[in-house]
Amino acid sequence: MKSLEGKHIVLGVTGGIAAYKSVMLLRLLIKEGAEVQVVMTPNAKEFVAPVTFSSLSGKPVVSEFFTANTGEWHSHVDLGLWSDLMVIAPATAATIGKLANGIADNMLVTTYLSAKSPVMIAPAMDLDMWIHPSTQRNMEVLKGDGVMTVAPGSGELASGLNGKGRMAEPSEILKAIKDFFAKGEELKGKRILVTSGPTYENLDPVRFIGNYSSGKMGFNLAEAFLRRGGEVFLITGPVSVEIPDHPRLHRIDVRSAREMLAATEPLFSDMDIAVFAAAVADYAPEEKADKKIKRENAETLSIKLRRNPDIAATLGKEKRGQITVGFALETDHELENAARKIQTKNLDLIVMNSLQDPEAGFMKDTNKVTIIDKEGEKTEFGVKSKREVAEDIVDTIIKYRFTVTKDQISNIQDQISKNKDKESV
Repeated sequence: MKSLEGKHIVLGVTGGIAAYKSVMLLRLLIKEGAEVQVVMTPNAKEFVAPVTFSSLSGKPVVSEFFTANTGEWHSHVDLGLWSDLMVIAPATAATIGKLANGIADNMLVTTYLSAKSPVMIAPAMDLDMWIHPSTQRNMEVLKGDGVMTVAPGSGELASGLNGKGRMAEPSEILKAIKDFFAKGEELKGKRILVTSGPTYENLDPVRFIGNYSSGKMGFNLAEAFLRRGGEVFLITGPVSVEIPDHPRLHRIDVRSAREMLAATEPLFSDMDIAVFAAAVADYAPEEKADKKIKRENAETLSIKLRRNPDIAATLGKEKRGQITVGFALETDHELENAARKIQTKNLDLIVMNSLQDPEAGFMKDTNKVTIIDKEGEKTEFGVKSKREVAEDIVDTIIKYRFTVTKDQISNIQDQISKNKDKESV
């Protein structure tokens, strides 16, 4: 079977001299079994005739919103739903700017804005344009939006200058595409539980005890696991963030800590991985008032709290081979407190984030984490978007699956020694 058999790829071609390389990229994609729909910007047709692409792909090129002579409408929404991956090669400075700022003035950008699939770009432009602050700023925006980049190479450019800016070779782009799809198979068949958001513990019908968790980290994790091929069970407290529908996503909304435990416990035994990213309230009011608590003349009001169940610790006792990952948000002695939770909750990994960094924590779009494993190994990551942090966490989990721990090595060595003893007898 060819490596890209059955894959649907939208190939976006923009108006740059490197458009001729897109013809070679299309040939490579077709040879690998992909089904390719080419979308060209109007300027791209000045460099390569659409008939070249349609002859190779077996599909009419899409460039305008409708066909002038028939009035046939080309649906960017349908294209966005059809594709498994959208690749824009070459991606000029103008198109990169439009993608980053949502300027939907052509079919290619509207398709990008409608795409449910991941997007990959191969920038191509002159040296001065590539290093210009506006281009780099737009690239950072796209990176934060999750757009993958096949970096431009260095060499002689169309302007006669020599430097970085030439589009990556078609073979390099093909490798990046094949690597992307291989990555999407890493967790195929695996079932993953993710808890997310805060829990709200009701005082009365209108008030609750809660925290500032937005759910962004947990939702980004759910999407990252889906991109790797996993089947995801997302148990979330009250949040305002959304996640696109996906055939491998199962979402359950809860409100309180006890509701979250009730939702997770029946699922846990069937999971391969469980990530406890929710900010679960440690305590809940012992009694919930049936009616709104009125303001009285008393200057103070006492509320008696009871401890909530620790979901990660509870399920840690039921663990039978699952990889479990906890989160720790600390304000002091961060690493020590986080590492201790690995033992008390029977975790494999813990993700520590600190409120000491202004770019990390609740309600932020960025985070800064340290991942600690049960062997005590620490991996620190700089400030990144929560989408990028989610990818780092998933990468670490996948790597952990194939890592032999010191305890496992010791057990193997003990078994070898026992077998030698038996043989000597």
